[in-house]
Amino acid sequence: MAAVQKITLSPSRDIPFNKLVLSQANVRRVKAGVSIEELAEDIARRTLLQGLSVRSILDADGAETGMYEVPAGGRRYRALELLVKQKRLLKTAPIPCVVRDRGVAEEDSLAENIQRAPLHPLDQFRAFFALRQKGLSEEEIAAAFFVSVAVVKQRLRLVSVSETLLDVYAADGLSLDQLMAFTISSDHARQEQVWEAIQRAYSREPYQIRRMLTENTVRAADKRVQFIGMAAYEAAGGAVLRDLFQSDDGGWIEDVALLDRLVAEKLKALADQVAAEGWKWIAADMSFPYGHSQGLRTLTGTAVDLTAEEQAAIDALESERARIENEHAEAEELPDEIDRRLGEIETALDSFANRPIRFDPSEIGRAGAFVSVGADGIPVIDRGYVRPDDEPPVAADPGGEDDQPTAAPAGAAPPSPFVTVVTVGGQPATVDEEEDGVLKPLPDRLVMELTAYRTLALRDAVAEHPQVAMTLLLHRLVSDLYRHAGSGACLDACVRTVSFPAQPADLADSPSAKSVAERHAAWKADLPKDDDALWTWLAALDDASRLALLAHCVSFGVNALHEKVDRFGGAGLSQHGLDRRLQQAERLATAIDLDLVDVGWRPTADNYLGRVTKPRILDAVREGVGDRAAQLIEHLKKNDMAKEAERLLADSGWLPEPLRRRDGDAPTPETEGEAVTLPDFLTDADEASDPPAASDDAHSIAAE
Repeated sequence: MAAVQKITLSPSRDIPFNKLVLSQANVRRVKAGVSIEELAEDIARRTLLQGLSVRSILDADGAETGMYEVPAGGRRYRALELLVKQKRLLKTAPIPCVVRDRGVAEEDSLAENIQRAPLHPLDQFRAFFALRQKGLSEEEIAAAFFVSVAVVKQRLRLVSVSETLLDVYAADGLSLDQLMAFTISSDHARQEQVWEAIQRAYSREPYQIRRMLTENTVRAADKRVQFIGMAAYEAAGGAVLRDLFQSDDGGWIEDVALLDRLVAEKLKALADQVAAEGWKWIAADMSFPYGHSQGLRTLTGTAVDLTAEEQAAIDALESERARIENEHAEAEELPDEIDRRLGEIETALDSFANRPIRFDPSEIGRAGAFVSVGADGIPVIDRGYVRPDDEPPVAADPGGEDDQPTAAPAGAAPPSPFVTVVTVGGQPATVDEEEDGVLKPLPDRLVMELTAYRTLALRDAVAEHPQVAMTLLLHRLVSDLYRHAGSGACLDACVRTVSFPAQPADLADSPSAKSVAERHAAWKADLPKDDDALWTWLAALDDASRLALLAHCVSFGVNALHEKVDRFGGAGLSQHGLDRRLQQAERLATAIDLDLVDVGWRPTADNYLGRVTKPRILDAVREGVGDRAAQLIEHLKKNDMAKEAERLLADSGWLPEPLRRRDGDAPTPETEGEAVTLPDFLTDADEASDPPAASDDAHSIAAE
């Protein structure tokens, strides 16, 4: 077997720079990439990282002359040459060189450039991130690699994407534009969810990724954000999603709940300022429906008189405007500064024209005002509306022949004293429960979602109680026929299926939903397709089957939803109608002995505990499993508190108020005075087998 020939590498040595010349055999002719000036600065900063490939220059007789040409490494040679000209490098400075004496010079130059593998962009992103972790600032990284700070920020943002997606990008399964779109969100789990979704979707464009990642956010241009100001939102700890790779018009508000709270607080503060003027009521909301003031009497006021100084300012502005218009009457186009000044004058004059309106003080006490927000985020205050119930009382005319009643004088003073009623978003403005320990009413949407559980459970139960369903149906029909009842019945007996405008995410997976769906599918499989055949089939059913089918059909009209009422007297559900519906639903629940615990509802962080305030979580635990359990978790952050409360209440039988029967009290904690099983992070490491008093235990945990 022949011996393998050993490779002999070309020798390397240091050669003075003035002994080197650029070879014409260098194949690089087109200037591209980093400039010679930038490369020279990089060599000056970190010295030469890669030596030159050189060949000895021979004279006519083939003898070495002591000079060397550089066929490979021409850009480095020119950068060194620039440093020598700038007198930053000695012309005799030793340069690391590999001395070649075999092959062709052009081949050396070509091979050096072709065999070099370019750096994958992801490796560059990660290298920037490694430098940042080693303490270099973004400005220092930018200066070291001759890029802008914005480029450094972009590359650091790219490497912050989920490692799963970075691996896909490294394997060319994801384009750079798609990767840039994922940087909008910092939530890796959400990024991966979107990636899974778009793999099955028709569109995988970057704009689609951005849309999906921001679908639960609010644009910074939204009037709610303009109303409170981005600075106030960020000062409250709100996160802003920003796109570093294209214009984002200010970004996206990520914490919508915080935004809505700040908006409500500012609306409340603004409403309180208006209330201080003495109005009987203030209605504050982001916007009001068209015709919201219909049926209300509008007070007539007079504009506040101008002071002498204000009138003088108006005269001066109008005089200046007239002078400018005369001076530029012949101009086809006004100069920018003149046009800007005319705009300032118009704005100032408008502010004088829109000065406050003065109302009769005796009328203010029975009237109110609407506080809303315009499209540009500017508050809009509309004062002087009297509701029918607040009109002056009608008094009898003692001098009239027929003793006809007459209206009291328009200026008759309202009853006194009174407290201005302020509503924000249709809800009475109350004190903050975190400060005073007073529990606010549950949010409308949460109550609607909770009562969706109850409505579905009622449907399921009614279908299994044919006699109750018959009574329910007859009650509705008799009420419609003889009592001409209006809106607000618990049963829509068309039968028209009642939909859920707001519903929890897990409603379809609840035991009641599955039971209703199975029963519905079973009946559907038996029903004939032809209408005449259906009549014959129904007529032939035995009484038990007919009652069971009737109960099933009636159940779909059950409506026990707590919905928003129409506060403006429109065609929607009135407060009286809602009260009537809920009263009937309570009677129905009693008749069928409905218990939401029995049908499988349990309080979780998703359906209740994570969506209410900490005082309500503690109140639920206190009711369900006792004071000691509540004390043991009261120091936790809200998310941890909600998860732990879910575990503690799992088998307690506790229900929130909208799901309870009125004929029963809240469950009595069975664990009161007993040991409560808690996870390790909630318990004392040295806790004895006999638990200490609740207050001592809570104190020790809080101290930890």
